[in-house]
Amino acid sequence: MAGSSAFEWLCTALEESTTLERLEARGTVRIALKEAGLEPRTVTPDELRVVAQKILPRELRNRGVPNEAALCDRMVAGLQVLARQSGGQAADTPDAIFRRLGGEL
Repeated sequence: MAGSSAFEWLCTALEESTTLERLEARGTVRIALKEAGLEPRTVTPDELRVVAQKILPRELRNRGVPNEAALCDRMVAGLQVLARQSGGQAADTPDAIFRRLGGEL
């Protein structure tokens, strides 16, 4: 199952910034999202930013990632840029599609 662009961005950033392998990075983010009650395929950059601030540091600490707080601060900054670029919306959710078509839910 593919994730939203914000999910994919965060997983790639974690993989490149830590010693976590691809599946470990993705699994760590999925666990944090599950705790927050969010889905990888629909999470927005703004929602993921909150997860990176509140939940992800603990998950990274549990996996032995050093300097997890500073790493999460960098991830939050990157997600803020992504949110500005995308308008904070996840790509092609049903709500987003209907809004583009002119209907309000």
